[in-house]
Order: sequence, then structure tokens, then C-alpha cells
Amino acid sequence: MRTEPKPYALDAGEGTAHWFFGSLVTVKAASEETDGRYALTEFVNPPAFASPLHVHHDEHEAFYVLEGRAEVHCGDESFNVGPGSFVMLPKGIPHWHQVGAEMPLRSLVLTTGQFELYVAACGEPARTPELPPPGPPDLDRVSAAGERFRIETLGPPPTSPLP
Repeated sequence: MRTEPKPYALDAGEGTAHWFFGSLVTVKAASEETDGRYALTEFVNPPAFASPLHVHHDEHEAFYVLEGRAEVHCGDESFNVGPGSFVMLPKGIPHWHQVGAEMPLRSLVLTTGQFELYVAACGEPARTPELPPPGPPDLDRVSAAGERFRIETLGPPPTSPLP
């Protein structure tokens, strides 16, 4: 039996958190709370972090930068973003981003779909947000979750890290 969504508020740092590819991801609105229409997560990427090249086959992804700087690549487009910047990444187009070396990138990420379930399937629960789990992500889990949620990891970032 499905229940109706209820209003709620979360303070800074509240929400279910996971370590995901070395970044801290905190769920602010899960797809189950939005009738599957969207998920809203807060990402904290460490300085000089580069996401793998990947593509979401079923969902659009958008993010709003709160702190830090990054270079975002989507298809043939490239954007330099900072606090207050908004980025729209349509489904079906491979993309990745590179965080500047000077500070972490903190952003709100909105996805149309169940992205937070993919994060949970690939990541590790963040019991201590200050300490990420040791080692790289489990690539077998990433592959299985990618098949389930139709998010395909295509490889490492295509270029070397920013200075």
C-alpha cells in the first residue's frame, strides 16, 4: 500500500548519506517521497576530484553549485562553473566533471528518477562523514547497479586533472 508524501524539513548535514566514488552524497528528497518524479541529493566532491565518464540513459541530471569550482563536460560542451552556477545534463549524453584543486565542490544534484538508489547500490553508508571508506569503489557492484538503473560508466575522465 502506497502512502501519501508528507512535508518535512532537513537541517544541514541531515539525510541518508553514502560515500560514492570518493564523494559524500546526502539524500535530501528520495524518489519514493516524490512519486518517483525526482531525487535531490547534496554532493561534496573533494578538491581535484574527477568523476568517471558516464551516461544516464533514462534520467536528466541538473546541479546547482553552492561552493567551489568545477569544469563540466557534456558531449561536445564544456562549462566552467562556480557558486550560483546551474548545469543541465540531458539524458543520453555522456558527461563528467573535474573539481578545482583549491577546495571541495558542494552542489545540489537533481535527477529525474531514482538516482539515490543507484548511489546506495554503488556506495557505502557514511557512518562518519569525515572519513571516506578506504579504496576504490567495487566495480562489480557499480556494473550491476548500472545495469539496473541504466547508468553506464564509460571509463575514467578523458583528460588529465586540472591544476
